[in-house]
Amino acid sequence: MRIIFMGTPDFAVPSLEILLDNGYDVVAVVTATDKLGGRGGKQLLESAVKKFAVGRGLPVLQPEKLRAPDFLEQLRSYQADLQVVVAFRMLPEAVWAMPKIGTFNLHGSLLPKYRGAAPINWAVINGERETGATTFFLRHEIDTGDLLFQEKMPIGEDETAGQVHDRMMHLGAGLVLKTVQAIEAGSYALKKQDSSLACHAPKIFHETCEIDFGKTTAEAHNFVRGLSPFPGAWAVVRQPLTLPDGTPWQSAGWGKVQGVELKVFGTKKEVAAHGFAPGHFVTDGKKTLKVATSNGFVHLLEMQLQGRKRMGAVDFLNGLKS
Repeated sequence: MRIIFMGTPDFAVPSLEILLDNGYDVVAVVTATDKLGGRGGKQLLESAVKKFAVGRGLPVLQPEKLRAPDFLEQLRSYQADLQVVVAFRMLPEAVWAMPKIGTFNLHGSLLPKYRGAAPINWAVINGERETGATTFFLRHEIDTGDLLFQEKMPIGEDETAGQVHDRMMHLGAGLVLKTVQAIEAGSYALKKQDSSLACHAPKIFHETCEIDFGKTTAEAHNFVRGLSPFPGAWAVVRQPLTLPDGTPWQSAGWGKVQGVELKVFGTKKEVAAHGFAPGHFVTDGKKTLKVATSNGFVHLLEMQLQGRKRMGAVDFLNGLKS
């Protein structure tokens, strides 16, 4: 089979690599255009898929518009039998319907659960104990096509979205290979999705990443780990900082951080009765910094103030003393 691979970030690279390593004829790769970024926004940044594809001597296409006639003509010239999509853009029908076999996508959930742009994040935020990857043929409505194969994987109680992402990246690559092998052999059966079981995983924006400490300790903890390391949950420090008995902790630096956004990358749960209002910051002044929730506390293990580097609770507290 002649295969065109479409993908952009690190997540897609193992899927491309496993196809090449197993002798499949990937005739071209489609990826995102280069972007300006880095320090000062002056460095031209290439996608992870482009870097890998160039290293393996593959033709790389980087269309700005997927409906552009010149791109469609170029894509058609490769006479692909199959297109494989992993972490790419939404495709117009003119693209996904082009190959005679069709186009399948690798999605980071057990469809029809978590259709949408951020399936890994939302599965962790919602406290799921299991997720997985799915391959399916594309159709008009996003993430609704007929299912090919699925592979399950557990989610650890304290695992972050980043950790799930890194494990799923390799699980998904194996599933892509399995799917291509089955399509080549004609040994697969399509399964319709049951839309009554669907839930959605919409794109996440910065303004929706604020931690709601009025929720339970488990919910706040899951929210933080579901957004770690990217885009990162955050809170604005509004309350005084006190010791566990409620008396103020004398700190030269705490007043300077009030009203400032604090990103949180790691937390630990503590379920306990207390008399603090949700969102109240409590410390022992040495090693522990925690925030009250509706039924306990979340301990802040790793955090970052605007304009500062990421640090643990001990270093953060030491910085407040000066």
